[in-house]
Amino acid sequence: MKKKILFFIPDLRYGGAEKVLVNLLNNLNRNKYQLYLLTLFDEGVNKQYLKKDVEYNYIFKKVFRGNSLLLKLFPPKFLYKLFIKEHYDILVAYLEGIPSRVFSGCDDKSIKKISWVHTEMINLNSFMRPYRSIQEGIDCYKKYDAIVGVSKTVIDSFGRGTRITKRLHVKYNTVETEQIRAKSVEPIDDIVFNKDIFNICSVGKLTEVKGFDRLLKIHNKLIVEGIKCHLYILGHGEIRARLEAYIRDNHLAASVTLLGFRDNPYKYVRNSDLFVCSSYREGFSTAVTEALIVGTPVITTLCSGMKEMLSNGKYGLIVDNSEVALYMGLKQLITDKDLLANYRALAIQRGSYFETKTTVQEVEKLFDEIQPQQPEFILENYPKGDLEHATTN
Repeated sequence: MKKKILFFIPDLRYGGAEKVLVNLLNNLNRNKYQLYLLTLFDEGVNKQYLKKDVEYNYIFKKVFRGNSLLLKLFPPKFLYKLFIKEHYDILVAYLEGIPSRVFSGCDDKSIKKISWVHTEMINLNSFMRPYRSIQEGIDCYKKYDAIVGVSKTVIDSFGRGTRITKRLHVKYNTVETEQIRAKSVEPIDDIVFNKDIFNICSVGKLTEVKGFDRLLKIHNKLIVEGIKCHLYILGHGEIRARLEAYIRDNHLAASVTLLGFRDNPYKYVRNSDLFVCSSYREGFSTAVTEALIVGTPVITTLCSGMKEMLSNGKYGLIVDNSEVALYMGLKQLITDKDLLANYRALAIQRGSYFETKTTVQEVEKLFDEIQPQQPEFILENYPKGDLEHATTN
């Protein structure tokens, strides 16, 4: 009999977690699982990519102000009984916060519960904001049969912050590798890449954490120094107006293009000379993974998952998480053609590690083997920065 699995996420908007969840759902084995997806809000561009055989439902039609505060008024057990009416074999809270709090309210021991963590825990208070208190958050996570981090850095930080050391796993994000490669060679008909200058691109939600403010400042400095380059940024988000104001005030319209959200970002990434991740924090960057898959050299700030993904800098340039370090690294790659060519060759090589089949099989293994009591997972036993061995069994 097929296992009934219910996934829960706030919405299907532009974020990386939303995208990789749809990828995972679309590729899980239909002979083994009957798949259901519940969102808190019926919103998001990624909804259109979800396969029709995934049964989709939502709780609220639209996002409303103060929803997190309202939901905190009610205990998890009450919310679970209010929202979940059917019986499932496995519950998957696919994002921190509300999904994990709600599913922790399930007290049926026959139902296995898994919580996914996508972000590094830098600050315990901030991480536990969706809960009534830090202690409530920790108590909720203790009720899960498995807690999955998208990188070793993420799960390490979670373990240190919560003091939870059992039932922890690392499972890397699922990306559609074949589809990405196929789309990356499609023609570009809305812009023209000037091959006589250095083309830089970045992809991500336009939010504070992605560091696009400092990326624009670095780009401005390069232009002032006489370096011929063009920066393309793909994505929507709340700081777009601020980025546009900086571009306007510093006369960068000729060398910066905000492309907005694109169904196919891969063709722009593939045609760029360099992909840059300027983030202050990440979980396990989907955008950087996709850049490697299409063979574009990568420079990134040192944030969660990058040492694993790039094997401590072997497959891409990792710099300190500062504006100065990112500026120096960008300038180095722009001016050193041999170094750039080396990273391009290595990017293609590294991209092969993220095949869809491999990441999906690892998740299916967890679904098939999950038990109420798992052996303790000792974080220190796993080699740092080793993508091939960091996934737990």
